[in-house]
Amino acid sequence: MTYHLRYQVLPGRDPAELARYCAEHGVEEVVLIYGSEELHAGHPVGVGEDLWFAHVAAVKDVLDAHGVGASLNPWVTTGHADRGRTQDLGFAPMVSPTGETTTATASFACPVWRDWLAGHYGRFAGLGFRVLWLEDDFRFHNHAPLTWGGGFEPEMLERFAQLAGEKPAREELVAAITAPGPPHPWRALLQQTWRTAQLEVLDLVRQAVAGRAKLGLMSSGLGVASVEGRDWAEIFDRVEVHRPHFAPYGDAPGRRLSYSIAMLELQRGVRPAGIEVTPEIENWPHTEWTKSDTQTWSEMVTARLSGAGGLLLDVHPFVTGDPQRYPRIGRMLTRSRPAVDRAYEPEMSVYGVGVPWWPDTSARVWGDGGLDGLEADPLRAAEYLLPYGVPVQAGIAPVNAVFGKVAWGMPDAEAERLLSGGLLLDGHAALVLTERGFGDLLGVRVEEVAERHTPSRRPYSMERVLDGGELLSVNVQPAVARLTALPGAEAWTEILTPHGEHWGDGRVAFTNALGGRVITLAACTPEALGRDDDGRDLAHRAIRHLGADLPLVTGGAHLLPHFARTRSGYRLAIANGSADPARPVADLDADVTATLLAPLEEPRAVPVRRTGGRIHVAADVPHRGYVLLEWPS
Repeated sequence: MTYHLRYQVLPGRDPAELARYCAEHGVEEVVLIYGSEELHAGHPVGVGEDLWFAHVAAVKDVLDAHGVGASLNPWVTTGHADRGRTQDLGFAPMVSPTGETTTATASFACPVWRDWLAGHYGRFAGLGFRVLWLEDDFRFHNHAPLTWGGGFEPEMLERFAQLAGEKPAREELVAAITAPGPPHPWRALLQQTWRTAQLEVLDLVRQAVAGRAKLGLMSSGLGVASVEGRDWAEIFDRVEVHRPHFAPYGDAPGRRLSYSIAMLELQRGVRPAGIEVTPEIENWPHTEWTKSDTQTWSEMVTARLSGAGGLLLDVHPFVTGDPQRYPRIGRMLTRSRPAVDRAYEPEMSVYGVGVPWWPDTSARVWGDGGLDGLEADPLRAAEYLLPYGVPVQAGIAPVNAVFGKVAWGMPDAEAERLLSGGLLLDGHAALVLTERGFGDLLGVRVEEVAERHTPSRRPYSMERVLDGGELLSVNVQPAVARLTALPGAEAWTEILTPHGEHWGDGRVAFTNALGGRVITLAACTPEALGRDDDGRDLAHRAIRHLGADLPLVTGGAHLLPHFARTRSGYRLAIANGSADPARPVADLDADVTATLLAPLEEPRAVPVRRTGGRIHVAADVPHRGYVLLEWPS
């Protein structure tokens, strides 16, 4: 099952035409959505709920008669955002850490809302849908107009007090959990309070639909979910289908595929095997002007290369007419199908530089005075490596990369394991590990972390490669760690002032007492460094030095690799994230076949040259296109 078309139910639309459209363009399932966005008038109850139920039931009957599968996507759980709307249903509103109160978004602790949600899902489950989806508003964060989100309403604070045995005021609680320095015990207890409330609601909904439909969940980023205290193992005990967010809502440069590849891979790391995966091909506002066919195609192929069994398609306008009004979109879906099918492998293992992640990381992060400061983002390491042609994988591998606050999340035993292999750190992660007592294993002393906005007579400016003299810029880095290489370590670069004076060591390699190899970058936001060939050469040199036996990619800017073992052998998929055509080169010595997946075209074989332990693709890979290099095990 591949194409899942999300379709807004509207009175007056002909579901028989929808069914014929699906047959014509290979859509296996329609995901019915109702009361969404422009049609959202609050949580549907009474006559309003009855009307939606009747419309949904009528469309479902027609789809059944035509043999088209159907799932259901109620628009809201807690509620996405107020947007000027109000509700008077007796739901306790969400409250932000600063005391802002919503007018239309409900608290997870509200028993009235809980009863409504379970009843609503239970009623619609009786129509026989394959999946009932929980929207991504099933979360604490990102409920406009709240600052950060909710979870600080009186009902939730009362639950916290029962758990903690103390009853601080909201202001006192917020100050404690975000305070600079080591985490206050209240932080973990508040996260437990939130987690328990969310799981209780999941249990109610699961019970309401049990035996009649699968339950699906859309999710957001791992970092902010960790701030909420989300327990992925417990969630996937209750949820059978996963809709990971992974793509922007509208047109974006092709290089942003690095974000999409990384999001899909890292969310795979928190999901148990056997969970059905249907990423959403986003489009907002829902018009055909929002996102190009080329980008939509590339995101569909990217999702399928990650192992997604289905694609939830937001490709048609929701409120301006039926899908058949938009034949161009239908043609796009039909033309995309060959590449979408060619990209899919039902069984695969992904290989690359490991990007470890621990879901409880935000409980361990040292605070900085704000809730946003508790977020640690594992995507940062992946987004540094992928555009330089370095494949990544979720979890721990022989060579790993840990950036920033993620270093707080490592359990001590895992830290020693990582430091015994190959480990790439940024300056902030090196500081964190030093403060945690692992400094002797890094080979560097972190003298300070200098902030860009802090006035200095000798500011950091450039990075010089010591064995070649090449210069790179660190001028706009938000922060740079002043490193000193310790005895036994080797500095590969140095940081300079605008006058060319030595400011500190830049990239330092070290073999520690555990036998592990560590490379530390002075940059504290390496993914935001200005990219160039010298930067890529240094990245590849680092990955090779750390011991990675991986096919690295050159041949152009923003060539993004995905490396996997499939049932028939190995596959290196390379996306061209540049607007210019490219001919990728892979550090690979194997007898490969190459298949070009060009946007909206049939897959076709292309030639390669094998020279000097490298594979040269002898055909242009266009913007957002992929070339698949495949060889037997």
